[in-house]
Amino acid sequence: MVDLAIRGGTIVVPSGAVRADIGIAGDKIVAIGTEIRGSREIDASGMVVLPGAIDAHVHMELPVRGDRSSDDFRTGTIAAAHGGVTTIVDFSVGSPDTHLPDEIEARWKTAAKAVIDYTLHGEVVGWQPGNNADFAHAAELGVRTFKFYTTYSRSGRMTDDGAMYTAFAAIARIGGRAMVHSENDAIINALTALLEKKGELGMTALPHSRPAICEEEAIARVGLIARRTGVTLRIAHISSAPGLEAARAARRAGTRLIAETCPHYLLLDEGVYAREDAHLYAAMPPLRTTADNAALWNGIADGTINIIVTDHCPFTRAQKHWTGSFLDLPYGLPGVETLLPLMYSNGVAPGRITIERLAELLSSGPARALGIYPRKGAIAIGSDADLVVLDPHKELTITAESLHMNCDFNPYTGRRVTGWPVVTISRGAVIVENGTFRGEPGRGKFIPQD
Repeated sequence: MVDLAIRGGTIVVPSGAVRADIGIAGDKIVAIGTEIRGSREIDASGMVVLPGAIDAHVHMELPVRGDRSSDDFRTGTIAAAHGGVTTIVDFSVGSPDTHLPDEIEARWKTAAKAVIDYTLHGEVVGWQPGNNADFAHAAELGVRTFKFYTTYSRSGRMTDDGAMYTAFAAIARIGGRAMVHSENDAIINALTALLEKKGELGMTALPHSRPAICEEEAIARVGLIARRTGVTLRIAHISSAPGLEAARAARRAGTRLIAETCPHYLLLDEGVYAREDAHLYAAMPPLRTTADNAALWNGIADGTINIIVTDHCPFTRAQKHWTGSFLDLPYGLPGVETLLPLMYSNGVAPGRITIERLAELLSSGPARALGIYPRKGAIAIGSDADLVVLDPHKELTITAESLHMNCDFNPYTGRRVTGWPVVTISRGAVIVENGTFRGEPGRGKFIPQD
């Protein structure tokens, strides 16, 4: 007899998908087999039981242009739980005037109201060669992935190649990982200046201000720096076919490279920038073409892409008020609640990927990339009991009003999906059941990375 038994479902374990029961005691999985009985039992007959999804790239309460993204760590993690996400990975807030360890500790305080577990990437802004101890101290705090930008020089977030080379070498020495938002800043600034001069700052111009070559060149460049310094490199939110090919080439050349993309780069395209509400779709990198969508799906199929994340960074309609220029907008889209259903409905249901591959992309892949596997990301004895019971036949039409993200806009509004989470379990506790939230703010724990 265990505390909680999930009975009769098709469970996705590291060896494949099998019909079996799962036994949970406290916050751990303690048994996998048949005829497991529990003090409480959940009938998962006809359902798929997956390891809880890990959204390994989100931005809750992100300071942007004097404002903040509209989900905080309470609302954002409640929405995540409704979507079958049991762990999120946010970021410290970098600054030239502070140090990484202090930024991490400050972010812990902000994240204290999370209802699910979380870990952090360290955002690197204004870092100078010689401050190598910052990375070692961050690692002692449990943060081993550090994010850099090759663009955004106008806002002071860009790290130049010299500092990046030095930082990558320091991170390699502590066994950490470097994560990079990869776009060529000089090309972006030159093209943007031309558009400003012509007065062409409508939304249809956004993709022309940062074309795919910007991503392609930057990935190739940071791939070389990573290879020469020996650091493991993670490329954030790959959006284009040229960017994907640059990642492939870097990996073939010997770079230890982790590639991520997002549902909006798989399911949306730049055609939305001709719509009346185009400004609501502002994201960086911008949405690309349908050919890029197809290339990224191929990258998922052939294993080039290791992780799918949302880059969840929501803003309300009021926050994205249109002034006539894409330069005046906050960039980002909501997505943490729809990650799993969108990828099941558009990946598994039509046969693009298997259910096992879905678990790799949303659970075990992110967990391995963070050094938290198999504590997270697996249905295995001894793993945290983070699970989602998904009804593969449940159909819903997405609307902003039907979701729990603190945002009155959703980029997938009107899209019909097949497959939706009906139970979410976080460390052994049922926190969402049939659309009802049963968790508690503050229950989420910080998960240190190895």
